Amino acid sequence: MYVPSYYAVTDREEIIAFMKNHPFGLIISSDGAEPVATHIPLEVESRGEDLYLTGHIARVNRQSALLEQEGSSMLAVFHGPHTYISSSWYARPDAPTWNYTAVHAYGKLQTITSAQRVEQMIRDLLLKYEGGQEQPVEWDMVPAKMMQAMLKEITCFEIKVERLDAIYKLSQNRTDSDLEAVVTKLDELGWQDREVAEQMRAIRSTKTNRLFTKTSQ
Repeated sequence: MYVPSYYAVTDREEIIAFMKNHPFGLIISSDGAEPVATHIPLEVESRGEDLYLTGHIARVNRQSALLEQEGSSMLAVFHGPHTYISSSWYARPDAPTWNYTAVHAYGKLQTITSAQRVEQMIRDLLLKYEGGQEQPVEWDMVPAKMMQAMLKEITCFEIKVERLDAIYKLSQNRTDSDLEAVVTKLDELGWQDREVAEQMRAIRSTKTNRLFTKTSQ
């Protein structure tokens, strides 16, 4: 991913926080002929100094066979809200662009085959996403036979992250007047546009590429 210096996010804590706040990602691998990708939620785990991504896909998914190739390289993509930026909003004519935030995580794959760990991963995932519901579905509420059958039909994996590339492209290269004009326009549009506007304000106020972690500046 091409990341100009003024858009680059280099703080590891900030990058991890971004991934945790945008957990629905895209995993990409290759079978040697063409890329294969799947959209799935990913868990981000720090184990000492190492960072891991964990997840699962359906065993019938074509990518599942690739996940069983131990040690193969993987790319996981996380992205936040994004929106078109019209150059007509600037003080002077310029090229239009697109504002967005994203993280690319590269690493080596390992399939998880332990039945106990697979079950615990799915238990944790269920608890995490059902916990805030008014009437949460708990593990024991799902018929055991149904759940065990489902567990046999998925491939669980983990990726040990070796490299992180992160970008917050939020008009940091524009003048204060242009940035204010863009934010004003985005506030008049849809929910995603307004989220980008809020991110632009946050970056501008702290003068550093952080959205989720504190800064001393």
